[in-house]
Amino acid sequence: MAMELDGFTVAILVTGGFEQSELVEPRKALEAAGAATRIVSPVIGRVQSARHGLPGDLFRVDAVLGETHAGEYDALLLPGGLASPDRLRIMPLAVAFVRHFVEAGKPIAAICHGPWILIEAGGVRGRLMTSWPSLKTDLLNAGAKWTDQPAVADRGLVTSRRPDDLPAFNAKMVEEFAASRHATRR
Repeated sequence: MAMELDGFTVAILVTGGFEQSELVEPRKALEAAGAATRIVSPVIGRVQSARHGLPGDLFRVDAVLGETHAGEYDALLLPGGLASPDRLRIMPLAVAFVRHFVEAGKPIAAICHGPWILIEAGGVRGRLMTSWPSLKTDLLNAGAKWTDQPAVADRGLVTSRRPDDLPAFNAKMVEEFAASRHATRR
């Protein structure tokens, strides 16, 4: 694979309870394309993942939320799982971090329940999106256009439904992140 994201830095925003595969597989795809990834979390040290609701592996936190600035990153990845997005969307620092990417027009990829924090950050109005089915009404009420597809891209925002969709999500995410990179070089 070409190193189309060489020199590109992606923040992966999580707290305890994120779905492990929704961090691991997209991170592999980003790094295979040349991107540097950093796990950003309000947790210091290591953060606990989940595997379909059961405890998963611990992951080293690269940057503590509140001690890093969103401006240091070129793009944002929001893994799902139920607990992490639900906790993050009520943390003002996390919402402000995500809002930076929304307002700056930087690319964002969110899977499963990850779009919850995008609602809080004002990043879904008028956007075509998909998600875990239970978020459909939340997204519609926030002004998004919802569709039931494996992966959807809309102006730099990539969304997906579930771990089974990771191959489509990863391909679309790398494509959109690379397109945004080329657009900013012009």
